[in-house]
Amino acid sequence: MRDVIIIGSGPAGLSAAIYAKRAGLDTLVIDESAIGGGQVVSTYEVDNYPGLPGITGMELGEKLKTHAQSTGAEFMEASVLSVKKDNNIFFITTSEGELECRTVIAATGAEHRKLSIPGEEELQGMGVSYCATCDGAFFRKRTVAVVGGGDVALEDALFLARGCEKVYLIHRRDSFRGAQILVDRVKTTDNIEIIYDSRVTKILGDDMVERIQLENVKTNMNSELAVSGIFIAVGMNPVSELFDGLVDMENGYIVAGEDGVTSLEGFFVAGDLRTKKLRQIVTAASDGANAVGSATEYLNKL
Repeated sequence: MRDVIIIGSGPAGLSAAIYAKRAGLDTLVIDESAIGGGQVVSTYEVDNYPGLPGITGMELGEKLKTHAQSTGAEFMEASVLSVKKDNNIFFITTSEGELECRTVIAATGAEHRKLSIPGEEELQGMGVSYCATCDGAFFRKRTVAVVGGGDVALEDALFLARGCEKVYLIHRRDSFRGAQILVDRVKTTDNIEIIYDSRVTKILGDDMVERIQLENVKTNMNSELAVSGIFIAVGMNPVSELFDGLVDMENGYIVAGEDGVTSLEGFFVAGDLRTKKLRQIVTAASDGANAVGSATEYLNKL
């Protein structure tokens, strides 16, 4: 019987593991990946995590996991198949068997929605990015493209325009679905060029992004743009199917405040899986610590 089982080993899950062991809790972390680190390991360089400027995503993921292991937290490489609660006990069925615990911290995160086009996977972290605030600084005085039509895409274009020579904003429709105030700002920013009715069909480059291919969805005309980077902002997909029907959700995200407390007693959430505004490594790490604080309070009352 564990005090806490953490599902997911990204920054939120690993932070939770560190704080759980420091709180004296019998802790197990379960993840399908043996590496740990979550999304961060696919980031070429992390330049906004306090105290570690310029560290690669793989290095940061390794440091986080090594820290968690040094505290005595245990790890299991397995797929979680189901989570159930009965009489204040959680029963977690995995590909390696069934486990029992008193509390659960869900930290399975969210995945960036992808375009699923040639070159996207091959050049991820080499000019293909899903986070302008994370990677934008690497493209100062260069030409980049942003793909999307919602608030995030508009905000990304404006953010990048501050440091980039030129920003192409590519949208498959003839109007944006984002806030009008953002649309107006984009349209009046000199170094942002909007390309409507178009979709990116291919990302090209040898070791880095060099250009992208476009198709006009109305005329079927093809064209190319020379860019050093492409920022894809077409939405996120929370990894929450496992918890469907177990706790309250909103658009697939588990509803919880900064304390990580969900609608099910003893079940907590941390990281990108939680309903919140900013999804970054630093906020995920904070969530992990907060969730453990709430879990400890809950355990003390049992």
